[in-house]
Amino acid sequence: MRIISGLRRGKKLLTPEGLDTRPTLDRVKQKMFDCIQFDVADKKVLDLFAGSGQLGLEALSRGAESCHFNDASRSACTVVQKNIAACEFEKKSTLTCNLYTDCVTICRRKGMRFSLVLLDPPYEQGLIPQALTALREADLLEADALIVCEYADGEDISLPEGYRLLKEKKSGLACFCVVIRVSNQT
Repeated sequence: MRIISGLRRGKKLLTPEGLDTRPTLDRVKQKMFDCIQFDVADKKVLDLFAGSGQLGLEALSRGAESCHFNDASRSACTVVQKNIAACEFEKKSTLTCNLYTDCVTICRRKGMRFSLVLLDPPYEQGLIPQALTALREADLLEADALIVCEYADGEDISLPEGYRLLKEKKSGLACFCVVIRVSNQT
């Protein structure tokens, strides 16, 4: 696993041991970032199910202003912290090790808002619609914020109110989509 493009291109990253974390394959990550390549620079990013942190680190390498990483697994958070340090992005990064719902609450209390959100939760658990609802209800998204969601082929990710699908792609058994936050007024 490595950074594909930008300031830290080619930098190898650690991955958490065991089967609890499923790293995004390079080809999927490449397609994902190709879809948003002009929408990464200067963004405030939230990597809500960080795993190894590779998606948030890719965004930072491509010019994102900052990234808040979160994962519920302590071992994953240790790996994220090591990867942030290896990429020398400590000044642009914050990290919490909580359930995604607790992270959303913490971010809301701190007044944080994001313009790009990366959602790569465990597959087949219905977490994408739940996370999108939590982000909207906590008012963590800037106007026209983009959200990139990775999920298993065939997984139902019905978008809750307040979001519109922009793009959807498939790469092997993985799928991803780019959605945009929209106002409740249509």
